[in-house]
Amino acid sequence: MTAKSFVFANQKGGVAKTTTTVNLAAYLTAAGRRTLVVDMDPQGNATTSLGVDPRSLSLSIYDVLIDQAPIQKAITLTERVGLDLVPATTDLAGAEVEMARMMARERLLERALHPLLDDYDYILVDEPPSLGLLTINGLTASANGVIIPVQCEYLALEGLSLLLRTIQQVRDVLNERLAIAGVVLTMYDSRTNLAQQVVQEVRQYFPGVVFKTIIPRNVRLSEAPSHGQTILSYAPASAGALAYEALAQEFMQRAEQASPNLIRA
Repeated sequence: MTAKSFVFANQKGGVAKTTTTVNLAAYLTAAGRRTLVVDMDPQGNATTSLGVDPRSLSLSIYDVLIDQAPIQKAITLTERVGLDLVPATTDLAGAEVEMARMMARERLLERALHPLLDDYDYILVDEPPSLGLLTINGLTASANGVIIPVQCEYLALEGLSLLLRTIQQVRDVLNERLAIAGVVLTMYDSRTNLAQQVVQEVRQYFPGVVFKTIIPRNVRLSEAPSHGQTILSYAPASAGALAYEALAQEFMQRAEQASPNLIRA
């Protein structure tokens, strides 16, 4: 089976994008799905969240994109979770300047991932909080759509029109298959009226694609990355863990049905 590839994107920082990517990947792996996480963020948060020290790496996604190193050589097995990772280092911070001079610069990741498509069930790409060339590469490489994490806080929808416009442009020029595969509501605090209002707003803004599972604001979710762990291994009985487990089930049900519910930007 050819891998289903999804990109996790939102140019707004602090929306639990990386948290959602790595924890969803952990539960997909626990469910027996062969899963690869690709860290495209120069901050390398997905890399460290999965217990990998960037300073110990000889190859990263930077070498794959810029020097055409075989992506198979950059893959790292995360010991605690058992899923595969293409890690990021701070070298990636200067990659967009170098990529700008390269031929077919928007398709570097797509070409790199091609040899892996038969090796995995899911490829999840964690994007930086920007709409530069790194994010464009992820959108171009995504065969099955964009997952947009949105925090349940004030101005949650602020700036999303720019992301949607970028998705539209990538679909028109580079990847006609690109669509919004899902929206994940994160950092939900049931004690506030504001959070409930945001949930209603987002569901109206993205009719039909918002996941039913809502990720609560949870201390354990915040602590887990500092220990290099996903919530599955760090606090599997916590509210955050139960939410991501439910999200993974919903995600698989949606992704593996015959005709997933996608919408155009």
